[in-house]
Amino acid sequence: MSSDFEGYEQDFAVLTAEITSKIARVPRLPPDEKKQMVSNVEKQLEEAKELLEQMDLEVREIPPQSRGMYNNRMRSYKQEMGKLETDFKRSRIAYSDEVRNELLGDDGNSSENQRAHLLDNTERLERSSRRLEAGYQIAVETEQIGQEMLENLSHDREKIQRARERLRETDANLGKSSRILTGMLRRIIQNRILLVILGIIVVITILMAITFSVRRH
Repeated sequence: MSSDFEGYEQDFAVLTAEITSKIARVPRLPPDEKKQMVSNVEKQLEEAKELLEQMDLEVREIPPQSRGMYNNRMRSYKQEMGKLETDFKRSRIAYSDEVRNELLGDDGNSSENQRAHLLDNTERLERSSRRLEAGYQIAVETEQIGQEMLENLSHDREKIQRARERLRETDANLGKSSRILTGMLRRIIQNRILLVILGIIVVITILMAITFSVRRH
């Protein structure tokens, strides 16, 4: 399971490095090459998102006690993905402004104002996205904690049930032992009574024999 995650992780690292390099080159390229580069980066961003989804699925299959480290790595990768998308949006805005100025002949001030407005909106959307992502991570971690608590409660319940069964078995064994001891005591008392009766009979017999013997003389 971890080997699959690490494979996706390596692919993601290579892909994001390529995307970062291409985004940095976009503003310096001629218009025709810029258009092709923007299309290429869009495809690679989609590939990176698919890799993140695969990694997320792999993390869900990891046991809860080992999942924390992978969740931290996933948060880092998602933040990196968000930064790449922000940089790409800014690069596309600059590219769109340049194309618009070439086609429409807009003055520099108007283009700069529009660009600043678009960047501001983009940053707001990114902040909202990060807050939603943080809320989602908290919900996932809360769910994991709940699952761990339920598993611990289930284990504790099984232990209590086993302890109760052992107590029942011990009570049953004690009852049997008590009955056996009571029977043994009863037989001992009966044997002692028999011995006493036999002793009395023997003594009476001896006394009678002595009495008959004296009378004959």
